Order: sequence, then C-alpha cells, then structure tokens
Amino acid sequence: MTVAVETGVWQLDTTASTVSLRHRTMWGLVTVKGSFGAVGGQGEVGPDGTATGTLTLDAATLDTKNKKRDDHLRSADFFDVENHPEITFAVRSAKAGAGDTVEISGQLTVRGISRPQTLTARLTGADADALTLDTEFTVDRADFGLGWNQLGMIRGLTTVSATLRFVRGGATT
Repeated sequence: MTVAVETGVWQLDTTASTVSLRHRTMWGLVTVKGSFGAVGGQGEVGPDGTATGTLTLDAATLDTKNKKRDDHLRSADFFDVENHPEITFAVRSAKAGAGDTVEISGQLTVRGISRPQTLTARLTGADADALTLDTEFTVDRADFGLGWNQLGMIRGLTTVSATLRFVRGGATT
C-alpha cells in the first residue's frame, strides 16, 4: 500500500461502505441488482505494508427492491439465511500492486462453502485516519451451492461491487 496507510488496526466505516451485486437473469434479458444493508469488517496493516482482515455481510439484508424475490433469495434455494446468516471474505493477504491498486487474496464463504478468491482493488483515498478501496469482481454462484435455476433462466457470473472505507483504530463514523 502507500506510505499514507499506517500500520495498525482499521475498522470498516459501515456508513460509508457498500457491497452490491448484479446478475443477468430471464435468459439474459433482465439484470437483477441488489445491495447488502449490513456490512461489517476490520483489518490490520503490518509493518511491511501487507494487510489481513475480514469483511462480513448479513445475507438477510440483501435488498433488490422486490420483496418476493428478496424472500426467495433468503430461502434454502439461494442464500439459506436461516442456516447461513453471514457471507464472509477473510483476507489472507493484501499488498500494494501497480499504481493505486491493491492485490487481495482470501477465502469467500457463502452458504458455509469456502472458496479461494483473488481480486484487485483500487485505493481511491488514503490518509492517516481513513482509506477507501473500490473493487469489482465476478463469482460463479454454483461454486457456493446457489444452483437453483428454473427453466435455465439464470446464466453466467454474478458481479460483486464494493466500496469499502476503513477508519483508523476502530472508531466508525
């Protein structure tokens, strides 16, 4: 990361962070978009500039602006929030890449199934007290047991977008 990112503990600023997804459905004719209402997390930057941490999403807070669809997404056909209330991303390594990029690798866990996930984020702001990362990556929902696909209408990958603002020391704004 950059020199401006200080070592120590960083807490996710839940009021300034967003995680959303989009997926083409109805045989590619409609894009379903949704966002998670409850996001939490923290990280730690080491003296060598690398970072580790955890991001947690409350799966029950996914909102696509359609109650019937949201209820179905929360059911056992999809996220099964009764048995798996959280989606987590455990960052095993985050280190500076080219320019303002950060190369991140970790474990994504959905429905109790964990898979390795790598992604590139962009450091869009950093000072002594806060840093912001933006990222977008794709996930194959079938890898996490989200295989429901009536009449073959759900195809392709799900795109996850996140803006994550971390504040120094654990105080959130």
